[in-house]
Formats: sequence, C-alpha cells, structure tokens
Amino acid sequence: MASQIAHIVYAEKYFEKMRTTDFESVEKIEKKIQNQPKIEKDQFFLGCVFPDIRRIAENLKRKDTHLCFQKLNLDFSGIGSFQAGWKFHLYCDFRREEILTQKNFYSLEETKDFYGQMAAKMLEDELIYDNFPNWEKLENFFSRTPFVETGLNLTSETFRLWYAIVGKYIEKKPDGKSIGIFLSKQQNLTDRAEKILQSLAELKKNKKIINMISAIKDEILE
Repeated sequence: MASQIAHIVYAEKYFEKMRTTDFESVEKIEKKIQNQPKIEKDQFFLGCVFPDIRRIAENLKRKDTHLCFQKLNLDFSGIGSFQAGWKFHLYCDFRREEILTQKNFYSLEETKDFYGQMAAKMLEDELIYDNFPNWEKLENFFSRTPFVETGLNLTSETFRLWYAIVGKYIEKKPDGKSIGIFLSKQQNLTDRAEKILQSLAELKKNKKIINMISAIKDEILE
C-alpha cells in the first residue's frame, strides 16, 4: 500500500499515459481515450487519496474503504470520477505490493516489520515528490474540498478534515518533521510515529531499498 503523495503521483502518471504514448498512432490514441469514460481530474485526485480516511474515522475499518470493487483494474466504466480515483487507489495498492513482492522487498531485514513497511511508504513519498507538476494547486483544492457522498457512515467534518491533513502534508517535499506531523494526525499512528521515523532513517542508508522503491513509479501502470 502506498501513501498519499505516491497515489497522487501515480494518478498524474495515469493521466499522462491516457493523453499520449510515444510512437502511438493518432488512431490508437483516439481509441484509447474513447474507450474510457470522461473523468474530472480534480474529483479523481480526491478519490485517489480517499480510502485512507479510515485512519482518522473511528467508525470505519479498512474493509469499508479498501474492499469496494470486485475487480482491481483500470476500467472505470459505469462509475463517477471520484469513484474512479477511489478504485485507482486500490489498484495501485495491489500493484505496489505485487511489484515489491516480486523484488523480494519484504525479505530484507529493514522491511520485515510494521515500522519498516510504514517507513517505506514515507520514503516513497519523499523520493517521488518532484514528479508532480503543481502541488500548490492541489493543496488549494484540498483546502476547500466539496463534500462527496460516499455511501459510508462518514460526516462532512471528518471528510474535510482528512483532506485538510493531506493538503498540509503535500505542501512541500516531505521531511522528518512533516512526516512526523502527518503520522501524528492519524489516531492509530500517533504513538508509533517516532519509531516509524527511526525506521525511515535506517531505510535511507540502504541504496538497494531506495532503488527498489524508486522503481515502483515506472512499473505501477505496466
């Protein structure tokens, strides 16, 4: 599972891929676009960071936000832009785990426990942050997020609080301080933040780990 910056970067890569691919014919590009429903990009970005709202919503469990689509693929037919982003989040979580498992990432000593795995998500955010073109615009949008009815037992206050927390986190490239604050805002991570940061410092010493995590962005949509 990825963290929020990674999900946003991968969403941007999806839109880039839908716009064009080098050496494709015009006919192939047009067919690719026609075969996908029209997606509102802002709503897609809202959806792509939505599932982890469970971390601040006491009444939501992981299954409520992460087991919502029968097939995890990039077919968004019949669903709205927000739901498409939501499904994209779950697809990326699945693909990320698949990629890292293939690389034997979790056999490394530093990634065997919860703290190492959480730290890997934070490192991923830090490593790929510069791959998104306009964080300020997205931060501003998250700060005035319109409430979206999700079908879950979720108040508009909690919904907007989550996007305010994410907006603050993405305003600049993550560092120890901003990561610590972001983790502390999530009720089940507050007491674990310091140990996650310690694990993050260890991961940064391992070039093999850095290379594995950096490669995810190039393989996530393959």
